[in-house]
Amino acid sequence: MNTTVVITAVFVIGFFSGLRSFAPLALISWMAIWGWTPVAGSPFWFVGTEIFAIIISILALLELIGDKLPKTPARTQVMPLIARLVTGSITGGALSFSAGQSWPVACALAALGSLVGAFVGYYARQTAVRTFRIPDFLIALVEDLVTIGGTLVLVHNFFHTPV
Repeated sequence: MNTTVVITAVFVIGFFSGLRSFAPLALISWMAIWGWTPVAGSPFWFVGTEIFAIIISILALLELIGDKLPKTPARTQVMPLIARLVTGSITGGALSFSAGQSWPVACALAALGSLVGAFVGYYARQTAVRTFRIPDFLIALVEDLVTIGGTLVLVHNFFHTPV
């Protein structure tokens, strides 16, 4: 696969992890199990296990719910930001490995994408709520759709190698 395409895709998957820390990783995990993004024999082998996919999917679901609660800390605070950097890095590394590219570089690029996604998503959401007077809950749902749909489209179009 073209290195430029992988670099771009890894940054974008990191961006999605900046919006929702667990959803992209959960989706990549299930896709690894289904053989779309093979990670066996890599440092990301655990991503392709059912127990990991189940646990990370539960965390993703809890995050999708928790994000809409008023007392949830901002994604730009230290702990939520670190979670995004870590999950984005793992997701990007796993994708890059499955494409036969350098995973250490991908981890760094995806972490950078997560950082950008966290701040862009945070400020875009605040701006949309204020400017258009749309309830925060609805903007959060749009973010969910962008993250989940974007991850699926990205993997299907650039990494999908069915068994």
